Amino acid sequence: MRAIFLAGAALIATPAMAQDHGDHSGHAGHAQHQDHSAHQQAEEAEAGAETDHSTHQAMDHSAHEMAAEQDHAQMDHSGHEGMNHGAMDHSEMDHSQMDHGAMDHSQHGQMDHSQMNHGGMDAEIPSGPPPAEAFEGPAHAADEIWGEDAMVAARGYNRATHGNARFGVIFGERFEARIGEGHDEYLWDLSGWYGTGTEKVVFKSEGEGEFGGGVDDAELQLLWGHAIGPWFDLQAGVRLDVEPETTAHLAVGVSGLAPYMIHVDAAVFLSDEGDLTARVEAEHDMRLTQQLVLQPRIEFDLAAQDIPERGVAAGLVQAELGARLRYEFVPEFAPYIGVEYESAFGGTADIIRAAGEDPGGFVFLVGLRTWF
Repeated sequence: MRAIFLAGAALIATPAMAQDHGDHSGHAGHAQHQDHSAHQQAEEAEAGAETDHSTHQAMDHSAHEMAAEQDHAQMDHSGHEGMNHGAMDHSEMDHSQMDHGAMDHSQHGQMDHSQMNHGGMDAEIPSGPPPAEAFEGPAHAADEIWGEDAMVAARGYNRATHGNARFGVIFGERFEARIGEGHDEYLWDLSGWYGTGTEKVVFKSEGEGEFGGGVDDAELQLLWGHAIGPWFDLQAGVRLDVEPETTAHLAVGVSGLAPYMIHVDAAVFLSDEGDLTARVEAEHDMRLTQQLVLQPRIEFDLAAQDIPERGVAAGLVQAELGARLRYEFVPEFAPYIGVEYESAFGGTADIIRAAGEDPGGFVFLVGLRTWF
């Protein structure tokens, strides 16, 4: 019985085991099939993704290139004369993102300014007197702030300390030795003044003599100077001759700067004996360097009548024409050398010849020009 029972149990167990294995094999095979199919699907999906990616790349890049070409085609490059488009790859550039405001357009063609509107620059300049509105305000705007009385005093002080300032100078135009034929002489020409720019007291002194001898001629002038313009002063006063004899004169003249920077000093003299004479001097400084100055100079004397005691005849009495070359170590100290021709004329020359002397000739000059 035991044997029969064991045999029956074995028979029952055999189909169950076969069924379990089949189920296991079926489930395993199905799982393997599912795994392999899923793997294949994953591979197909990955391949599909790669295909889509390549398609996407092709589509995106072609679209990008088309957009770039369209953007580039729409741009106006005619004005960019200095750019080399042959070396540029416009297909790789995103022209839609370019900032054209930062581009350098300096190479653009020349602009036609004749067509520009300059905002009324071509309007005519008004002519005629100022409009009435220009005179509506006060004569002095500062009066409205500080008060009229205070500004009147301020303007008076300004004139007194600037336009009416007083100062003076002593000017030695010529201190020189004159070396000529037959005799050597010395000469001085000194002047000075004190006052304002428009009113001043003027002092002058001239004279000459021989070395080893006395003074031949000497005079002093005391004048009042009044400005008659920006360039000239009217001078009037007295002249006193000390040598060769004492004679007083009334003096009236002008002194100033003529055109072309020519300094002129001219005066008429009336002596206490009724003799009328005149003198004109003119000189011009030609600056060759900052310190080297060439000065041409001319002087001539005239007389309205004969003056026998002075050895002077009517007409052109004498003239001097020369040039001096000075070197200004400083403006206040300038030694010079020069040459001058002097001659008497007319009846005065005859008087000189009658005395056994030469009425004309050259003299060489060595001197000093100074002021303080």
